Formats: sequence, structure tokens, C-alpha cells
Amino acid sequence: MDGFFDSLDPFITSPWVYGVVFALAALDAFLPIVPSEATLITAGVFAASGKPNVLLIILAGGAGAMLGDHISYLIGRAGGENVIRRIPEGTRRARTFERVQHLLFAHGGIALVIARYIPGGRTAITLTTGAIRYPRRRFTAFDALACFSWAAYTTLLGFVGGSAFQDHPLQGLALGFGIALVLAGVAELIQWLRHRRRTPRTPPPEPEKVGVGSDRE
Repeated sequence: MDGFFDSLDPFITSPWVYGVVFALAALDAFLPIVPSEATLITAGVFAASGKPNVLLIILAGGAGAMLGDHISYLIGRAGGENVIRRIPEGTRRARTFERVQHLLFAHGGIALVIARYIPGGRTAITLTTGAIRYPRRRFTAFDALACFSWAAYTTLLGFVGGSAFQDHPLQGLALGFGIALVLAGVAELIQWLRHRRRTPRTPPPEPEKVGVGSDRE
């Protein structure tokens, strides 16, 4: 594995890495299978040693995410309602869309920031904002906050791991991903507890009463 990192080093310390980070962050906005978080965390691990530059990684990731989000927003404006209607009911994707729609109507533009940290949420929220014709200027303002805070958070996870294990990048990478998984798990647990608290409990059925004119003897 150390040999893999040695072979990766010439690329990730070259200027090309900023373009790759930008492109993957942009694609991830409407193709959730693209590993943008993994790329930023890995770049952050290497950035702890001085190259690449951690600030430029954050800027490249945030700018790429903004570009992708705006493409997704425009797709939503063009025909997002039809896309949302075609999602099979009861699927995880459908639940994600319902969740972000609730966030959007409950919290407005700040939902863009919240949804960027939800798995699959960034695509759902940007398509939804486009489909409901959310004002573009407000979308851009909140999306900038969402994208650059996400890029900073993700890159710095790797940077922390790389700083702790400067001579062992694999361990630094493991630490970065470990912190990310723990924080994501805590966030999901909080959301689940909040949802459970909001869900009204169904009262137990009342026992059947037997009247005077009943057939029962």
C-alpha cells in the first residue's frame, strides 16, 4: 500500500490535482457515484506535508461543487418536476427527496447547506430548488456557503489525519475517513431521533363495547 501512495505522490503534488478535484466535485453534484469526498480527504492528507496547497484544494472543491450544483439546478428548472415524479415511491431516493423538500420549505435557503452533508441530499435539493423555481440569486448565495463550507470540512478531515501521521499516509487517510464516518453516523442518529420524536404515535384501538341490544348473550 505504501508503494501505491508513492506512485500517487507525483500526481497529487502536481498542479493537475486542482483540476481533478474541481471536475470530480462538479460531477458529484448530479452524479452521486463520483467519489468527491474521498478525493478531497486524500488531497487533504497529502496537503499536511505542504503539497498540494490546502487552501487551493478547498477553493477548487468548492468552485467545482458550485458549478455542478448550478447545472443540477438548471436541470431542475428545465424538467425537474417530471424527474421527481418518476422516482418510485418507497425507495431510498424517494425518501431523500421528501426529506430535502421538507427541509427546503421549513428552513428556506439554509436547507441547501444542510442537504449538502446528507448522502444523496445535494442532488435532491438542487433539482428541487430548480423545479420549484427558487430565486437564482438566493440559490447562488446559499449554495456558495454550502459548497465552500463542505469543501473546507472535507479537506480538513484529511488534513487532520495527515498532520497526525505525516510519515504514514495510509494511517492518516484511515483517520480522516474514520472521523468522517463517525460524524456522519452521529448526524444520521440525530435525524432519526428527531424524526421519531415528530412521528405521532397511533393510539391503541378502544375495546369493543357490548350494548344492551347486543346479540351476545
